This record gives sequence, C-alpha cells and structure tokens, in this order.
Amino acid sequence: MRRVGGVVRPPGDKSISHRVVMLAALARGKSELSGLLTGDDVKSTARVLRQLGADIGSIRESTVQVSGARLTAPGARLNCGNSGTTARLMLGVLAGQPFAATLTGDASLRRRPMRRVTEPLKQMGADIKERGDGLPLTIRGGKLRGLTYSSPVASAQVKSAILLAGLTGQVPVTITEPYRSRDHTERLFAHLGLGIHERAGAISYQPSAVSIPSFTVTVPGDISSAAFMVAAAVLADGGELLVDNVGVNPTRTGILVVLERMGAHVERINLRDAGGEPVADLAVRPADLKGTEVTAAEIPTLVDEVPVLAVLASRAAGETVFREVGELRVKESNRLELIAANLRALGAKAEVQGNDLHVEGNQRAPRGKVETAKDHRLAMAFAVLGTVDGAGVKLSERKSVAISYPDFFRDLERMYARRTTHDAR
Repeated sequence: MRRVGGVVRPPGDKSISHRVVMLAALARGKSELSGLLTGDDVKSTARVLRQLGADIGSIRESTVQVSGARLTAPGARLNCGNSGTTARLMLGVLAGQPFAATLTGDASLRRRPMRRVTEPLKQMGADIKERGDGLPLTIRGGKLRGLTYSSPVASAQVKSAILLAGLTGQVPVTITEPYRSRDHTERLFAHLGLGIHERAGAISYQPSAVSIPSFTVTVPGDISSAAFMVAAAVLADGGELLVDNVGVNPTRTGILVVLERMGAHVERINLRDAGGEPVADLAVRPADLKGTEVTAAEIPTLVDEVPVLAVLASRAAGETVFREVGELRVKESNRLELIAANLRALGAKAEVQGNDLHVEGNQRAPRGKVETAKDHRLAMAFAVLGTVDGAGVKLSERKSVAISYPDFFRDLERMYARRTTHDAR
C-alpha cells in the first residue's frame, strides 16, 4: 500500500520568475524578489540580463536583489540555454533597445520556432536578421511603431514579447488571441501601475511617461510543478497530501478542471493574493479516474500539464482524448509523439491522430524504458507513473528536471507516509 501524507512545496512559478526578473531589470531602483524558481531556465534569463548591464544577485530561493539599469549592448552572443521563454521574451525587451544583439541557445532551443515572435516585432519596426525559423538570430531595436495584432496562436510568449516591446519602445500595442493564454505579464503590468487594460477580449498597453517603479514581490509556487505531486497523490492507495503555496491563476488551472472531470477532487484552501496572483494550498486524495475529452479551448490553460495528464489517462477507465495539441511537437522535445511512444513502451495504448492525442486506460503495471529526450516534463511525468504498484519504469535520464524542479525526486519520495521503493530512476 502506498499512502501519501505531509506537505510539499513546489518551486517558484517559472513563468512568473522570468517576468519579474526582466521587469526588475528594466525598473528604476532596487527590486527585491522572493520565491524565484532556481532552475536552469530562470538562471538563463538572469545571465542574459547581466550581459546587458543589469545588476542581478545570485538566483536562489531567498530574496534576490535586482538593480535596474539602462540596458547596454552586449559584448558577446546572448546564450539563452534551453529556455524558450528567455529567448522569446527577450526579443520583446530588445526590440525597444538602440543596439544590436544576437541570441542563441543549446541544440534543442535552436530547433524551436521563433518566427511567431519575430514577425510581429518586425511589423513594429525591429530589424531582425534570421536564418530560418529559429536561433541564432540578430535583433537591432530602436524606434518602434504601435501595433494591433491578431495572433494566430494562443501564446503567452507571443503576447508577452509584444507587450514588452511596447513597454521598452514606448508605443501602444493591442493583441487578440484565438483563446486566452496565461496572463502573468498583464497581471504584473497592472500590479506595477503600467498602462494595461482588457476590452472586448483584446489586451492593450498604452505607454505613459512614468518609468517602471522598483518593486517587492513573492513568486508563488508553480502549478505546473505542483501537478506532478498532485498526480502522484491521485495515483496513491490512500492518505492525503497538502501541496503548499501554489499559484491558482485561472489561466493556469485547467488541470484542476480536467482532474475534477476525471473523478479527482483537489480542494483549494487558504486562498490569498501575492503580487496580483491568486494563491492557495491544494489538498489532494487518491481517486479512481475515468477518461474524458480535453478540448482545444482548454489546452492553453494546461499545455505544460499534458504529459502528466496523459500519464493519469493511462490509468483511467476508458479513453481520454486531448484535442489540438500539435503545439507539443515544438516544445523542448517532440512531446506529442514521445508521450504516445513512451506510453506504448510501458504497455499502454496511445496514439497520435493528426493533432489529437488518444490514450486508453488500463490497470496493468507499467514496465519498460522511457526516452525523455532530456525533456524535464516527460522525465517527471513518467517518474510519477513509476510510483504505481508493480511498476518498473526506467528513465533514460533524470538531470533534465533541474530546468524547472531541482528537488523533484526528493519531494516525490518525501510525500509517502511510509517509505516505498520504485524503479523510476
């Protein structure tokens, strides 16, 4: 019997961490940031901003001080590591700067699409030299013009890049999307008193003469990281787990809506606000799951949680279908094909049909080897599946979890009231 118990606290929200570090670097004066994610991606953002002249303390869980500065031309290429958020949002920051900079990244990041961001920035007047749809590329910012943009994809990174270009270039921008994507940038703009508003589904920024004020903020825990602990608790045989200090922004809580439909109730307690973001503690108990359909409109609210939801779907009664998840092909790996292939390797039924993912549940113990392709969310999702009784799940590697959840394996072991052994190694 595998019983869960106690309290776990997920690391700081990755999306918010990137954004508060960037805005603190652009602010006037000294900002104090607490609860930052200490993973590799946020360190990439800090490293790039230091190259541009910002004074940023070491990225750690305690308070990090950032002294904003007028950004200056870098002396070398800006290496964004594996972080798509760093690359795409920094393009927005750099669009309003009067100098040239070249962005690059690791082999995985260099394969990921950038044109979805560079096209609207070019329309604003940024000069971008690119070879194909990816990194490396060189951007020369400067005097921009305003933009009204209808994004073909629901992407917080596209939206945020345009808003940051409007901010640094001091021009008005308006963005519409086919579905609402996560809104951390808008909330942070509003929290800092910047000229952001929503009207008839469109997000608009209107510049003012006021500079960005320095600020103090505490970043809540990342629901995308909490999702793995929630999933492991749902798959357990008994007990209750408390996942502490989790951001429950409505544009990020699609996983809780889907879990409820599948038969798992996650209770939100101690609701509060932190820096314009809603926060709660999550109480989770084991549950018997049933299959469901995850609609295209829901995907932007849970796109990073599809791997762990697919793992849960493999243990649910009946079929689960994820609609229009083709975006997963251009994440840190081809997540879409790898989710299906890895589930099949462990004895489950899963297939990709066009842009839809179909998973058939069963109760056989998952056994086999998982290829993570150094994708942190695949590694964590299949490690969770490895906690099932009788499982024999072998991960091709574990180091990738440091990107978003450095203490993942420690927390996964700690959550069991009685120590268990499993093969998710």
